[in-house]
Amino acid sequence: MGAEYVTFENKIYRITGTRVSLDSLVYAYHRGASPESIQRSFPSITLEQVHGALAFYLSHKSEVDTYLAGEEAEFEKLSQISRETHSDWYDKIRRARDEALASQS
Repeated sequence: MGAEYVTFENKIYRITGTRVSLDSLVYAYHRGASPESIQRSFPSITLEQVHGALAFYLSHKSEVDTYLAGEEAEFEKLSQISRETHSDWYDKIRRARDEALASQS
């Protein structure tokens, strides 16, 4: 029987036996990174695990893409809540960035 490269636990896809999320590998893959490059970015996983995880993704693409879209929507929702809750902090950061950019001109 073949190795299981990806597990789904606690509503998160991970490379089996690691804390590396499948999301990380898929986004790198979408950016055009090679399996070897992806493995170098995540030294806690092997090249075999990268290939296995990408094979899992490609054979479950619709399911994983739906999961990723849901994660992105949740992140955006939480970001919006944070911006609303801490608007004064975000304004302060924006002003500091604007001042820094203006002083570089």
